[in-house]
Parts: sequence; C-alpha cells; structure tokens
Amino acid sequence: MDEVFKALADASRRRMLDGLNTRNGQTLRELCAGLDMARQSVSKHLAVLEAAGLVTTIRRGREKLHYLNAEPINAIAERWISRYDRGRVEALADLKRALEQEPMGNPEFVYTTYINTTPERLWQALTDPAFTGRYWGVTFESDWKPGSTMVWEGRGAKTVDPAQVVLESDPYRRLSYSWHTFTPEFIEAFEMDADIAARWAGERRSKVTFDIEPLGRMVKLTVVHDDFEPGSTMLDGISNGWPHILSSLKSLLETGDTLPDPDTDLAGKTG
Repeated sequence: MDEVFKALADASRRRMLDGLNTRNGQTLRELCAGLDMARQSVSKHLAVLEAAGLVTTIRRGREKLHYLNAEPINAIAERWISRYDRGRVEALADLKRALEQEPMGNPEFVYTTYINTTPERLWQALTDPAFTGRYWGVTFESDWKPGSTMVWEGRGAKTVDPAQVVLESDPYRRLSYSWHTFTPEFIEAFEMDADIAARWAGERRSKVTFDIEPLGRMVKLTVVHDDFEPGSTMLDGISNGWPHILSSLKSLLETGDTLPDPDTDLAGKTG
C-alpha cells in the first residue's frame, strides 16, 4: 500500500481524483483543461495514480478514458480499518466513501482489482455456482455461450427473462451479460425497499463486463457496469455493492474465505 499513500500525499494528484470523482471517464485533454499544469506534468501524475491503482483506464475507439478506481482504498478499509480506532482513520473512511459514491459524467461503474490467481480460476469463480454463491449470495444457470439465457437464483428466488442473456463469452479473457430482471419474487426474497425496487425495475436493463488480463502471477480484473439511463438510481445501488462483492471474491480466491457480510446485504443491493 506504500504506492497508494505516496500517490495521495500530493495535492495535485488529489485534485485529479476529485476531478474524476466529479466527472468520471475523462481524456487526458479534458483533465489538462481542468488543471493549471502542463500536459506532461498531468501525464506524470496520472502514471503515479495508475501505478497505485487509484486510476484505471479504458480505451473507447481512439480515446483513452480515465476512471477513478476505489479498490485500493476499499482494500485498506476492508482489511485494516477494524484493527485501529475508527476515530483515527476518519479521513480515510471519508475518502473511501467519496471514491465509491456515484460520480457525475459517464453513467457507468468501473472498478479494477488485482488478484493472486489464474485466469482459469477467476473464470470459474465468475461462472461456477459453487463460487458465486459464497461471495455473492446468488448463483447462475447458463451454458455461458453468447446469446444464451441466464437464470439468476438467490435466497430461493429465481429470475428468468428472455432478455437476461450472455452478451460476450471469451473464456479466461472476457465475459459480459445483461443485468437481471427485478421480479416481485426477487424483491421479496432480498427484502428490498419497494419504492427503490420499483424505480430500478422501471429503468432500462444495464450490462456488466468482466475483463481478465494475466499479469505474471497476478490477474488484473476490470469490471465495467454500464448502459444506464442518465440520472440512474440503479447506478448508485450497484456502485455501493460491487466493491464489497469484488473484495470478497478476491479474498475467497487468495485465502479461501470470503469477507464478513456488511450490515446491508449486497446481493440485494446490487441485484
């Protein structure tokens, strides 16, 4: 975590993170426009933030978009914060909440984490009910071929819909599928707030994509959840849920144990 604290120690880099938290998915040119510094300086600061995992990038056509990544701060909070007096780490907790709150700009959630595992093992963890049931609380029934339907099941409630399908499937590299349907049975099983669930059910269906990239003994996992409507309330819900799910996935693959469930059930929070 030395790289994270080094990156956060510089005021200019903190301003960059603030800028991305306000409007995520900016190009280098857009970042430069909002900062009083040369393009080369901005590039150097971004390199430090990327090396620390606080910024992740995605290419869209010819553009390289920069996204704030909450994973390093989330990891510190999840694994260490309970060992110390919470009063002493209030600033860290505030930063964690700021990084995880819904940013303005592109209506999408982007999160990158590094896991000590193999692409094959990670793929299994994303698709095998024996894994997803442990760290997520939901399971999937699918042959994982593009166009195939997916049956989601959690707490005894199943969701089936012709539009609930696998979009892309390149084993050990990339997986994408459409988000589930908010059926009355699912809402009741997860004891979701009726008003919130109704708003989520009224929005268009979103999709989630998992990009898997081997890096030596580690695997880089980038999760992109997008196709939200402008002003989506669902985006706020999944942004609160995904960090814990992905941290628990990482813990399961690296230690054999999942993280303790938070006060709010994240299977119901994210779907």
